[in-house]
Amino acid sequence: MKIKATEIRNGTRLELDGEVYEVVDFLHITPGKGRAVVRSKLKHISSGRVIERTFSSSDVLERAEIERKSMQFLYRQGDNVVFMDMATYEQVELPEEFLSDALKFMKENMEITVIWFRGKPIGVELPPKVELRVTKTVPGVKGDTVTQAMKPATLETGLEIQVPLFIEEGNVIIVDTRDGKYVERA
Repeated sequence: MKIKATEIRNGTRLELDGEVYEVVDFLHITPGKGRAVVRSKLKHISSGRVIERTFSSSDVLERAEIERKSMQFLYRQGDNVVFMDMATYEQVELPEEFLSDALKFMKENMEITVIWFRGKPIGVELPPKVELRVTKTVPGVKGDTVTQAMKPATLETGLEIQVPLFIEEGNVIIVDTRDGKYVERA
């Protein structure tokens, strides 16, 4: 589907040079003389790399036709990760590097959204927050509650984050998947 450059908004997915990009930021600029332009920051869906691109207001762009599938993370198998389509129960193997940082937030039997473009998976969308168990942390120091002191903790997926001093091994906590930070105790 074609759209004008002036119609792009944050979250719009575009196909450029056979790749899918998501608009992260845009700015319509109308100079006193000359043509209006749209400056944009685009995030590559698969790699996460951000590029800047300027479009003329008369440019016509191709909106990426993507499909979202709810899939369940089953298990790791060698260098691959196995997912099951929740609608068809079909299993799909994806390479670990395809998931990049998302794998740190995923535990077995978790449902995530896999983004497909032209019949191939190109990315994943995690829920905004996930619950993970603390497997390793040092004991907190009693009486040090005035400051918002933090300590390192290792979670069941291997992710290492900073948590408040009152968190202990075995606690289940909520982690924000966008920035990888502690939110609260579950």
